[in-house]
Amino acid sequence: MPVESHPLKPFLPSSAKILLLGSFPPPKERWKINFYYPNFQNDMWRIFGLVFFGQKDYFILKEEKTFDELKIRSFLKNTGIAIYDTAEKVNRKKGNASDQFLQIVELSDIPGILSKIPLCNTIVFTGTKSMNALMNSQGEKKVVPIGGFAENIFGNRKVNCYRMPSSSRAYPLAIEKKAQFYKDLFLSVGMEMI
Repeated sequence: MPVESHPLKPFLPSSAKILLLGSFPPPKERWKINFYYPNFQNDMWRIFGLVFFGQKDYFILKEEKTFDELKIRSFLKNTGIAIYDTAEKVNRKKGNASDQFLQIVELSDIPGILSKIPLCNTIVFTGTKSMNALMNSQGEKKVVPIGGFAENIFGNRKVNCYRMPSSSRAYPLAIEKKAQFYKDLFLSVGMEMI
């Protein structure tokens, strides 16, 4: 199987206090924007719309059936949220975005990424695979429930690592319940809801 390298650069606002880590982007043909969570069937930006603005469609351009990439980037920068993925290189066992069929070939350099965002002390894993892959690479065998967190060390930095439900529609939980997990997390780390 061909090895895919990550197609995006880490999004790292200098003021970021939170690093959102997924697993790996979907195949390019599913992209609606040239940014993270680009598949229109993925609900991450709908979850963020609900959490911060009370509107599921806040980041959607309805006429084009796509996300408003500039609005998303501006929001994340102003809010202090960085984004990348746990995997730097993968083999895709099937031609879809499912974590179940991703084989991680190379993990991302998370200590290196954290060194570029010195205010960050919170990592939010947007699914089980992203969290387990990184934690297992460090010899951590903690089972963290959805909505829970574990303290970890990356490089020389102590970081709280939260496990959130996947924003994929394949994950069987209503979007409103997923949004509540994210809202509780953001409130617990002192983020203001608009």
